[in-house]
Amino acid sequence: MIVNRRLFLKGLGGACVAAPFLGSVAERSAKAQGDPVMSPPKRLIVMFSPYGTITTRWFPAKSHGPLKAEDYQGTTLEPLAPFAQKLLVPRGIRAMNEWTYEASLGQGNDYHTQVVGTYFTCVPIDPHTSNPFDLNGTETKFNAMPTAPSLDHVCAQQLSPDGLPLFLRVSGGRDGTPSGISYSASKTPFDGVTPWDAFAALTGLFQGGSVSPDSYEVARGKSVVDLVKHDLESLERVDMSSADKQKLAAWKELLYDTTGPILRGGCTPEFAEALALTSTTTAAPYDPAQGIASKLEGSNLDYADLSSNLAVLSALCDANRVIWLKYPSNYVYRGLGIQAETDNLNHRINGAGLGGKCYSGVLDMLLTIDRYHAEKFAHLVRQLDEIEEGDGKLLDNTATVWFHETSDGHAFNLNNMPILQAGSCGGYFLTGGAVNVDDGTSDLHRGNSEAVCDQNGTFGMDSESLKSTGTPAHIANAPINKYYCNLMNAIGIKAGGDGFPLVGGTEPVTHYGMYDRTEDFASGGELPPHISDPGEFEQLRA
Repeated sequence: MIVNRRLFLKGLGGACVAAPFLGSVAERSAKAQGDPVMSPPKRLIVMFSPYGTITTRWFPAKSHGPLKAEDYQGTTLEPLAPFAQKLLVPRGIRAMNEWTYEASLGQGNDYHTQVVGTYFTCVPIDPHTSNPFDLNGTETKFNAMPTAPSLDHVCAQQLSPDGLPLFLRVSGGRDGTPSGISYSASKTPFDGVTPWDAFAALTGLFQGGSVSPDSYEVARGKSVVDLVKHDLESLERVDMSSADKQKLAAWKELLYDTTGPILRGGCTPEFAEALALTSTTTAAPYDPAQGIASKLEGSNLDYADLSSNLAVLSALCDANRVIWLKYPSNYVYRGLGIQAETDNLNHRINGAGLGGKCYSGVLDMLLTIDRYHAEKFAHLVRQLDEIEEGDGKLLDNTATVWFHETSDGHAFNLNNMPILQAGSCGGYFLTGGAVNVDDGTSDLHRGNSEAVCDQNGTFGMDSESLKSTGTPAHIANAPINKYYCNLMNAIGIKAGGDGFPLVGGTEPVTHYGMYDRTEDFASGGELPPHISDPGEFEQLRA
């Protein structure tokens, strides 16, 4: 079905540029041929940031009920305040497979490896260990992987043209290291693509080993829009709705804004040499030391914004309905004036240990990083909300969700997860407030993230000190599996008779993963598969 929605504009040298899906044009064509009229596509766009957040500042005070712009003021989410009526804050949700000293809430492999491997799969990782302090177990600590595909691939198998998601590595790195969260099959990590790769796929430029005339012209300064001028002029002469005219105009502007920074920041030395480019026409390729928060030359964008722009272009052109933006882990945000790695900062001591003296100013640094991520999510949401589609905006036909690896990055707790959704996905979701799916109270605990370092103190290496910055384990435990069922049903994923997602299925999705109780993961998969609370969160439905 997606292939029939795709529209390409041709360049003179063979480039095949993806153009926006125009609903009014498609509707007229469908009626003329007696075909069903196609509604705007529904999409899932996910932003994933590593570690956790300062939950005491991230969550709005009210955990259940309508939220206005002023409810976000003074929180990390303040940059999203203008979109209050299109936001949904699902509260009380637990992710699966939490690392603890006693391995009682999950496996004992590693407080990152097991969490990210399970995050979008909801299955244990393998090989398994129940020893949380086996520092010499390289295979179990660092190399264990889930035995099922992750949510992005489960969805893409049914919705994407080639069965693969658009998985963008926001860092732009080409080091070949696995993403940690994306798996195309059992123990099969998916690396994803760089912004340069995504741009090449959308435009048909800079692909393969040879340099096409179109690639050469764009590299020398010609715009992609000018490259397809004749096809574009023919398309613009077609009778279309005002919304589709605006959509086409937005596509052109987004291409203009994105092409220059992509070329300046992503062109490989090999292509630069083949194109006979000099240092005056292109910059060096992405340098991790420069940082994703650094502004690109001649642009008000940074590398993270560039990835978001490409995600919006892909959604706009219906190139992919399953889009993931993965922010880098163990990263130094030099562009924010921070010289310490984010993982070390989340440990509160600027090191990998579990106890010690608080690093001076660590909470302010973590809040700066949190705010940066919020601003990047706001940029993504803003771009989607500026483009008309059908009777609403591109954002309105999308579920755009910001997930964190953990709740608090020091406690490694997975209950009370910070999750923010923008867009109702075609009216499927309730928006304009918070919904506490755990117990419905409006004053749900916001965690204790500032507990140990508010006075730059010292804390021990015991379990009590570790968990002191999290949320009490007995609350906010509604299984994330159910939210995934919501998301899959919203975008049209189908299940088999057992309720699990299935290519060719016809039923709603009611089951996902192997377990939905985090305690069950402590067995490492020895317990029979069991979903104790099937279905989706009805409270989140519009």
